[in-house]
Amino acid sequence: MLDSAHEQIMSVLTEFNDALAVQDSDRVASCFETDGYWRDLLAYSWNIATMQGHDEIAAMLAAQLSSVAPSGLEIDPDQASEDDGTTISAWVRFETALAHGYGHIRVRNGKIWTLLTTVAELKGYPEMIGSRRPFGVTHGTDTDRRSWLEERELEYNSLGVDVQPYVVIIGGGQGGIALGARLRALGVSTVIVERNERAGDSWRNRYKSLCLHDPVWYDHLPYMDFPESWPIFSPKDKLGDWLESYTKIMDLNYWTKTVCESCDYDAATGQWTVQVIRDGEPMTLRPAHVVLATGMSGKPRIPDFKGIERFKGDHHHSSQHPGPDAYGGKKVVVIGSNNSSHDICAALWEAGADVTMIQRSTTHIVRSESLMELGLGPLYSQEAVDSGISTDKADMIFASIPYGLLADFQRPVYEQIAQRDSTFYDGLAKAGFLLDWGADESGLFMKYLRRGSGYYIDVGASQLIIDGKIKLKAGLEIQEINETAVVLSNGSELEADLIIYATGYTSMNSWAGELMGQDVADRVGKCWGLGSDTPMDPGPWIGELRNMWKPTRQPGLWFHGGNLHQSRHYSLYLAMQLKARMEGLDFKVYGVPETYHLS
Repeated sequence: MLDSAHEQIMSVLTEFNDALAVQDSDRVASCFETDGYWRDLLAYSWNIATMQGHDEIAAMLAAQLSSVAPSGLEIDPDQASEDDGTTISAWVRFETALAHGYGHIRVRNGKIWTLLTTVAELKGYPEMIGSRRPFGVTHGTDTDRRSWLEERELEYNSLGVDVQPYVVIIGGGQGGIALGARLRALGVSTVIVERNERAGDSWRNRYKSLCLHDPVWYDHLPYMDFPESWPIFSPKDKLGDWLESYTKIMDLNYWTKTVCESCDYDAATGQWTVQVIRDGEPMTLRPAHVVLATGMSGKPRIPDFKGIERFKGDHHHSSQHPGPDAYGGKKVVVIGSNNSSHDICAALWEAGADVTMIQRSTTHIVRSESLMELGLGPLYSQEAVDSGISTDKADMIFASIPYGLLADFQRPVYEQIAQRDSTFYDGLAKAGFLLDWGADESGLFMKYLRRGSGYYIDVGASQLIIDGKIKLKAGLEIQEINETAVVLSNGSELEADLIIYATGYTSMNSWAGELMGQDVADRVGKCWGLGSDTPMDPGPWIGELRNMWKPTRQPGLWFHGGNLHQSRHYSLYLAMQLKARMEGLDFKVYGVPETYHLS
């Protein structure tokens, strides 16, 4: 009888590796549970893909094994195997023809339950970090020597003029910056175009009370963590300054005051023509690849309520809200009940406004303290760091859970939160607030992945609702807007000097429609969502986020977005895909899904 976690894993890996050696796809698949999962980040599929069940796993292997040429999995000797009584797990490493791989395995009853395989490094093309970092100077003598600054200025000024970048990233927020750093480390010529005057302005220009709701341990950028003295929750202006500094420290070719006008793809040459206006001057860029890094969302969704053109006061979308200072003593109606709405309502109340929130549908709420302790704490907290869980390891642990199982992992967390904060939730319910816990009680992160909306991380606004300081109208629709008020579906009127539409955003492919044409937007289809067939996430099941960080149906077009954690982690895999294409590596992409939803 096998009496240790290590020996049990080794037994499974022996059969797995023997089957792999003879390229027997069905035999490899039989090493998994009947409904087991294989999540692959480039290593086998050259895609971000999850295969579930023997048939899907065998089909992927049959298509890919001959080109991938993998070696067997072996347990990482520097990491201990673990046994929780029902599942044993271990970190594994392996090789393919093109990459050094790393991953994670979970085994139950002698079969693989979950397997994660990732490309850790492209052979021959490693990131220029650590022991491979740039030298910074050429020792010796040279009468034509250029200083580091002269070299940087030469590179920066020649891009788009004398030398065309291989990649153009449209959008210079956290996602574009993180990806730019990854590409820089891989030696991929890149330009980031940003319409704002300074890097970080996408944060600075938001309402003044805005802070990140995720803790600092969750939000590091690649290669350079926030300082140890950084606040747990980053204020928007401080984060903006950090992003601006990061672009300089990481030597990014970052073009501010640059607006992308259009992008046209030439299939014959495999090249884009990107028209930009840079500081008032038109320029043409001709990259091989364009990355839309405009956030996980598209354009602001501004509703077209009946009578909206008659309103005599001020009205704007939450993304354009300047802050509360001008609205003290004013009557404000905020339409929407998710994160932005709560933050804006609380700031307006603090400034002395008479503020009413209109909640048209249910919202999931979780207190920040509970989310930090029970939801994020095991992986992203000071306690996790002190116990040896680095940011990279935390990212890999989280990535090792297939999205098809994630709701099962999340549900117990939110059951604990519901019990712990029952008095809080009772108070909200008594105030008339319409609560939910997600379509299957799985909480915030699943809502985020499925639809990117429908939740609020409470940092104080909920108590204002409980106390009646933020007025609430729940379960009502907008009938119309007249000259001075919002008219609700029950016929009541809310007088308003200001109306704020905290009504969310369209799908990210709306930017593709604007810049590249509706045919391109329709070709790639909706971005984000898993196909869970829950509200705002129509099926069929995809198993991964639609179109994010991976090949799309439009050659040369990529989407990069999400929170800081996702921007940090998945920028690595997107950057390696672009590097592999730049170097002409021989690989085959597997499993680009059909386009099911256009917007």
